Amino acid sequence: MSSIPSMNIISKLVIFALLSFNSLLANSYKEVSYPSLDGLEVFAHLYTDGNRSKPFILLFHQLGYSKGAYLEIAPKLQDMGFNVMAVDLRNGKEVNGIPNQTTKALNRHKVSRSRIAAVQDVKASINYAKKHYASGKLLLWGSSYSASIVLMVAGDDPRVDAVLAFSPGEYFVSKEPAFVQNHVKNMTKPLFFTSAKNEQQSCSIIYNAIPSKEKTYFIPKKGQGRHGSSTLWEQTPNHGEYWKAVKAFLKRF
Repeated sequence: MSSIPSMNIISKLVIFALLSFNSLLANSYKEVSYPSLDGLEVFAHLYTDGNRSKPFILLFHQLGYSKGAYLEIAPKLQDMGFNVMAVDLRNGKEVNGIPNQTTKALNRHKVSRSRIAAVQDVKASINYAKKHYASGKLLLWGSSYSASIVLMVAGDDPRVDAVLAFSPGEYFVSKEPAFVQNHVKNMTKPLFFTSAKNEQQSCSIIYNAIPSKEKTYFIPKKGQGRHGSSTLWEQTPNHGEYWKAVKAFLKRF
């Protein structure tokens, strides 16, 4: 005959279930939207517990991707004590099953589709976050072309406290060959800069042009890494090494 579980065991199971449920709720996101500087509707996933004083990270994806690039990353950042918002820039398609809604909205607006036009989306995201959700420290996180954008924007915006740049490069050569290098001269904020090993030579050109006295360029000791923020995905062989470096940088905030 099977024994009936004691009330102590049942209570523990109930508490565990509640804690798990609360953790799930804390790491769930809310869909939000707001106008870019040129009127384009920008869409984002917002991860917040409602505490506006917590440090806030704005996450921007690489070219051709969407806010879905941060489905794994955002909850981990939230568990570290940050509120975060993953943004659909206007230059993207779909990743991890999440379509880029801002790109879809372009069909309803007569605005620029160029890469550099996404600067407006980044600036609008800062405005939106500071107005509604972020009264504390604000960090910008960019991947590939958006890493270049956040480096340029952060230097001229006193509301930005730090930058994390994953694989930035000269992605705006239609403007001028050294466009990014020439527009990061004011970036004096704390900076975490990283790339895959095979990108180090090209990325270093931008890194060396940044005058910040609190900057670090992380390159993994093991493995090659991967382009952009996807180097933190669990499917990337040495993602743990990158995460260790990211956490060390974010610890100060």
